Amino acid sequence: MKANKPLVHFVPEYFLNPVHRITVALIGAGGNGSQMLSALCRIDHALRALGQSGLHVTVYDPDTVEKPNVGRQLFTTGDLGQNKAECLVSRFNRLYGNDWEAVPESFKTNINNNYKNIIITCVDNVKTRKEIAKSFRKLDHPTPDKKVFDNYNEHYSFYWLDLGNAQRTGQAILGSNRIPQPESKEYDTIEYLPVLTEHFDYRRIKDKDSGPSCSMAEALSKQDLFINSVLVQTAASLLWSVLTDAAIDTRGFYINLDTYRTAPIKVTENDLRLIQTKKTKCRQ
Repeated sequence: MKANKPLVHFVPEYFLNPVHRITVALIGAGGNGSQMLSALCRIDHALRALGQSGLHVTVYDPDTVEKPNVGRQLFTTGDLGQNKAECLVSRFNRLYGNDWEAVPESFKTNINNNYKNIIITCVDNVKTRKEIAKSFRKLDHPTPDKKVFDNYNEHYSFYWLDLGNAQRTGQAILGSNRIPQPESKEYDTIEYLPVLTEHFDYRRIKDKDSGPSCSMAEALSKQDLFINSVLVQTAASLLWSVLTDAAIDTRGFYINLDTYRTAPIKVTENDLRLIQTKKTKCRQ
């Protein structure tokens, strides 16, 4: 049925008035991940200034800092040989006085404690995304009883934000588990947002193991110097809207540095079809 009213997604009330800090799992601390951690620190600081509880972030990354990472990612020569997650979290904790955590390992989808209110993936492989997609939908709480649902807020995985990029292009996709929507006379609402693997068909995509870059010049031949920072700043703006606005009508975007254009991915009726046809499969 065609919507007669604008279609939006109302964010959970818990985000607008949280009892506890909103928990975030940041998976990957490289090109996009290091920039995202910096943005999350700014978001946390701003939320506290607004009288809210702020964020608690846990960063997962098994890799160590290598020479090609310096300059393109947020590392210096003094960081060489250190674990990326531990290096960045330690640095930003000192700068902002936070108690955020670093896990110098890969994200484990079979450990429930790893899942937070918001999951942000900044990884460069398809396998991790597929594993998270399969387990993320299993965390969904389908109860229609809002009072029961509210009891799960502190430990519920509401959103999964994925960032991915090529040399000069990139995209961010925001998906969600069930979020009860209020009655509205002005808007039609959608309680689920499609996750990355519902938005794209990942069955035909395979990882390309190109190995680590041996130099800064080689690294730049694979990714533009500023694609990560431009992508992350725009994604951080979307995340800021989720944390501070009552509703959103955009669930992602595409960015192209060749044309200097950003195209939003709007919340549409087609999102309902994507979820209805693929959500059951993700639960299996």
